[in-house]
Amino acid sequence: MLHIYNTYSRQKEAFKPLNPNQVRMYVCGMTVYDYCHLGHARVMVVFDMVQRWLRASNYAVTYVRNITDIDDKIIKRALENGESIRALTDRFIQAMHEDADALGIERPTHEPRATEYVEQMLEMIEQLESKGLAYQADNGDVNYAVRDFKNYGRLSGKSLDELRAGERVAVATEKRDPLDFVLWKSAKVDEPADTKWDSKWGVGRPGWHIECSAMSKALLGEQFDIHGGGADLQFPHHENEIAQSEGALCGGDGCGCDEDYKPNGFVRYWMHNGFIRVDNEKMSKSLGNFFTIRDVLKEYDAEVVRFFILRAQYRSPLNYSNEHLNDARAALTRLYTALKDFTDVQPDAKIDWTKPYAAQFKAAMDDDFNTAVAVSVLFDLASEINKSADVALARELKTLAGVLGLLQRDSNEFLRATVGEGEALDVAKIEALIEQRKTAKANKDFAQADAIRAQLLEMGIVIEDKAGGVVDWRKA
Repeated sequence: MLHIYNTYSRQKEAFKPLNPNQVRMYVCGMTVYDYCHLGHARVMVVFDMVQRWLRASNYAVTYVRNITDIDDKIIKRALENGESIRALTDRFIQAMHEDADALGIERPTHEPRATEYVEQMLEMIEQLESKGLAYQADNGDVNYAVRDFKNYGRLSGKSLDELRAGERVAVATEKRDPLDFVLWKSAKVDEPADTKWDSKWGVGRPGWHIECSAMSKALLGEQFDIHGGGADLQFPHHENEIAQSEGALCGGDGCGCDEDYKPNGFVRYWMHNGFIRVDNEKMSKSLGNFFTIRDVLKEYDAEVVRFFILRAQYRSPLNYSNEHLNDARAALTRLYTALKDFTDVQPDAKIDWTKPYAAQFKAAMDDDFNTAVAVSVLFDLASEINKSADVALARELKTLAGVLGLLQRDSNEFLRATVGEGEALDVAKIEALIEQRKTAKANKDFAQADAIRAQLLEMGIVIEDKAGGVVDWRKA
């Protein structure tokens, strides 16, 4: 049975969806004003893995990952570029899809844009106002009254007083409390027309937090099974989502919790993936260690990047470095090498979970999606294939790896791929040298044959002599 670490209760819990055999999941997506970075890559890969495993476990999955297409940063960038908000966001949504496709990310069931759900946001703000949880300040902004929601801070594990003490942002005098957050931002005169909507509180635009509450309710209902995102969203974004969604539904007392500390009114299981660090430092533009997905894919095969992310358990910190990426590439090479003699093998349409390796794989994945252990099972399978050349095991390896979105290419396509290493391989030259070596061996000119092998190795090509005079080759 699947167990998930619930951030809300801070423990692993048996997974029991609201409706048997059906899972509804919402993941906070990207704010689209620039190219996606490594942190975005981890979120996308992790929750792609989650939805794949849920489907492999015979759940019907409705997966929503939103797009924030209205935001202060978006407005600033559009003005700098002299383009419309829509033109900017459309361009970076396309770029996001290109990056996601490269990483083998399956498209979510729904990918709502915030600007398409403003009406639903306004309805929720009205509900909050009617329950005494929202108020309009003198500057026109509509704010959430945090202290009037009794369970605020439960997800982050901090009391209101602790949060107040740690408040670093200058207090806006229009707020009743510095922790209050904006639901509706009053429009500024100099802001573009395509960033403004009419409301009962005047012309403005939605705050960031209300977007996810409104979109998740519209597409998944008032309560759903899993809400995911990066660890950085736990506070304040997800804390504020709880306050909004449960406040609108149940008022200031919230919707209560059952005996397992699962909220009854909004989300049953909160999942947060760990941070990405770069050479053991926090990734940031100010430190000069900020990498977009596109930066990385210039140097490494996209499947290597996906494998690098999945080798770690999703909640653990993930340290990015060239050394770690090179190690991931070498490890993935070992797996593909085990399959290189099984070019015609296709994955099974249905997995037999009673088989020993499959059972081990399932046990790992059911233990809070422990891909680190699941990947180790793949290596055990590969080792056995190398010893036995068993086609059934090769099929099982390809099948299990496919659940993680790995090892579905032709082996030679991966083993001979050149990414970030200068010019593409001169296949004709390589194969000509291999033929020259065959001739040298046939003439018993072993010194020449060894010299050609050395030449190929210097070119970064490893050759392997096989039965029947066949010579296989791959990138070193």
